[in-house]
Amino acid sequence: MQRLTTIAEMRRVSAAAQRAGQRLGFVPTMGALHEGHLALVRRAKAQADVTVVSIFVNPLQFPPGEDYQRYPRQLPRDLELLEALAVDYVFTPSVEEMYPDNFLTYVNVEQLSAPLCGQFRPGHFRGVATVVLKLFAIVEPDLAFFGRKDAQQSVIIRQMVRDLNLPVEIIVCPIVRAPDGLALSSRNLYLSPEERQAAVIIFRSLCHARDSIRAGELRAAEIINRMHDLLAQEPRARPEYIEIVDADLLTPKNYIAGRTLIALAVWIGPARLIDNLLVEERAARFVFDL
Repeated sequence: MQRLTTIAEMRRVSAAAQRAGQRLGFVPTMGALHEGHLALVRRAKAQADVTVVSIFVNPLQFPPGEDYQRYPRQLPRDLELLEALAVDYVFTPSVEEMYPDNFLTYVNVEQLSAPLCGQFRPGHFRGVATVVLKLFAIVEPDLAFFGRKDAQQSVIIRQMVRDLNLPVEIIVCPIVRAPDGLALSSRNLYLSPEERQAAVIIFRSLCHARDSIRAGELRAAEIINRMHDLLAQEPRARPEYIEIVDADLLTPKNYIAGRTLIALAVWIGPARLIDNLLVEERAARFVFDL
């Protein structure tokens, strides 16, 4: 495994892969790696000839007052984990390398960035789209791998790729969960043991929504109310939003039909945690991806 820290180094690797006719798989991360990230890396290694993982805590996607300064940074451990998976290259640029003085260009994916998390994190998805586009321009991957836990991010990136005719295939991989159902997240490191136990209520609320649909309840408002009632049973849980939207357009839905996303953000102590349930209607029955 080779660590690259400059754009020039990364571009030389990409050019060499292209000359050799190799497919380059790319996993962008902010580090503090967990099994969810590693599942993406394994998928990339299975589908590509050369695998690149980036580790970059992107300041642009942290609105004022958020946790940019305290976001977990565990680079030595991250490098050990990636070395064990035989990753080919790890790209770890500095903030100055990515955003030199007088940086003025930003990417905003209209409409899709406004709902869900966009309501509460102004500028977040502009920062995400900007850094992902920059990374795609630098790494030049054939395949890029993202986790479905960040469902809104995946929808936005796919739209950006379509709109800008970028030659990269976006592959969205399943949510990886702890044995008790909590979606893996670097921000889980913020939780005390008691908060970690309480956080399972997020997964339970999505299971409750799934079970309600299976029982025939298709009214979005009623499902949301039931989820709020369940979350209210955990005093440490402070819901920021629960919404039911079209899985591709992110527009609100009144009823469960077609491809539907049930998404929520909940504060547990100092950690803002997101999760979702994808519901798809196939051959007159519902299929759940949790």
